[in-house]
Amino acid sequence: MKNNELEWQALRPDYASYQTFFQTASQLPASSLREVQPRLYESLQWLNNAEAGQFMLLKAEDSTAYFETLADTLQQAEIKTYPVVGAYQAESNQIYWQDNVEGSFSSSESIACCQWIEPEQLFGSFYYHKDKLLVNPGLLHKVNGGILVLSIKTLLAQPLMWFRLKKMVEEQRFEWLVWNDHQALPLPIEAMPLHLRVILVGDRLSLEELEFMEPNISSTALYGEYEYDMYLEDETALSQWCGFVNGLCQKYRLPSLSADAWQVLLTQGAREHEDQLILSLDLEFILRQLRYAMRFNHDAYLGAEALKKAQENRLWRHSYLLERSRDEILQGQVTIHTEGEMVGQINGLSVLDYPGYPDLIGEPTRITCVAHIGDGELVDIERKAELGGNIHAKGMMIMQAYLNSELRLDQPQPFSASVVFEQSYGEVDGDSASLAELCALISTLSQHPIDQQIAVTGAVDQFGQVQPIGGVNQKIEGFFDICQQRGLTGSQGVIIPLANVRHLVLNDSVIQAVKENKFHIWPVVHVAEAITLLTHQPYYEEQCENPQSNEHLLAIIHDRITQANNQDRPKLPWFLRLFR
Repeated sequence: MKNNELEWQALRPDYASYQTFFQTASQLPASSLREVQPRLYESLQWLNNAEAGQFMLLKAEDSTAYFETLADTLQQAEIKTYPVVGAYQAESNQIYWQDNVEGSFSSSESIACCQWIEPEQLFGSFYYHKDKLLVNPGLLHKVNGGILVLSIKTLLAQPLMWFRLKKMVEEQRFEWLVWNDHQALPLPIEAMPLHLRVILVGDRLSLEELEFMEPNISSTALYGEYEYDMYLEDETALSQWCGFVNGLCQKYRLPSLSADAWQVLLTQGAREHEDQLILSLDLEFILRQLRYAMRFNHDAYLGAEALKKAQENRLWRHSYLLERSRDEILQGQVTIHTEGEMVGQINGLSVLDYPGYPDLIGEPTRITCVAHIGDGELVDIERKAELGGNIHAKGMMIMQAYLNSELRLDQPQPFSASVVFEQSYGEVDGDSASLAELCALISTLSQHPIDQQIAVTGAVDQFGQVQPIGGVNQKIEGFFDICQQRGLTGSQGVIIPLANVRHLVLNDSVIQAVKENKFHIWPVVHVAEAITLLTHQPYYEEQCENPQSNEHLLAIIHDRITQANNQDRPKLPWFLRLFR
């Protein structure tokens, strides 16, 4: 299994082939959204088609940066507008609309974006003073004939405003309405034509709420999606991404990046998205990294050192919960073994997501398994205590099904077992611990100890194949931090799914320890590889040096089951045993 150990070069993205390109990357022209978001750009182009309807749903973050980018893109896309020209005239106790007369109710904007707006700002207002009625235009009148971009959260928070807006847009008529039962129109005000296309922007949860409230709009409206990443396929894709960053620097008056800063920003983006082949298009993330780095920058160009210091400073400012979590383990309040061997005990890896805390915290979790003579039931204590989620329960059932299939028993399973996350006092969910739980179960049934210097993460399927999981970087670093503070032994490490290798973007401390052979990372594709590493014992007959040997874990489990079943058989009288 030593041959499968990862070299330190595989623990973060490799941009060595692009070093020459980075020398001139800051001189690239700004990339438009059309280049980096072709699907979204095409969706916006459909606004020019009459059959596209009057509403468009756009999945994107509800933030100023995204609204400003969308407004710029709509301007560049040259979406057709149909300005309305007209004014209100007063005549004998009535206010009527007159076309083709310049006035304050004529269209003045082709595109308008609002994250939050009140009804009077949107629909306009009227005042009656000294027998004179004054009407003031709202945003609808200013952008009449153009495109209005609104936040879905704003409309969900003000449902009456949304229902009135929807009715007016669909009927293409603006009606003057009152907002409470104690008010009435002092004079009749004639309706006016309204030709508007509305883009509703929100995240997945906002879109879900809107779909529940307006299923017809959700099923018929034009749909677009801001994509938060793109693949690093070749230098062309990288050139588009660098142009995209250059455009942000120009728009927000930020310094251009130096040649050595591009690799650092790329690495930080890959870490954020957990993929070495990803280029981040997340506006909020990129702007945050650049703006934070300016505090530590003293040159005309934004350098690599400033980006690194800004990230280190941010992690330090957020480190209170992380340090408390580590201290509980180091001070022995939470038991985690990083040396020695033990039957039925394994170091699983988990990520903690605290409410209101912006980062994930990775830390090891002690998982234990005990077995006894019973009816073959595998008890999930977390589930029994109503602390285990549905996905965790599914993972437990999958691993039990795999092991039962692997053993191919022709006799009853005499062992019952129970599995638990020790010192876990909150809800446990997800299937990323199912590989660790399965290894703990195999250790218990075979009575072979597990090396406590190794931690495990990964999900398994019914064939024992190891499947990828999330938060792999935080999980590895969480276990490494504990091992490092206790003193690295040179044999400690983490087992991860092979499919997660492309997601590795680890910090410098882990990479240096792997480089010096003080810490190890083993990718595996099957539970057989993981349990062999953990117990230093072959799992299958094929893994034995002597193919005829029964000194592999499955054979040992079979022998124990046979012995247990034979002990349960009733003993025959001595004279009958002679004839058997």
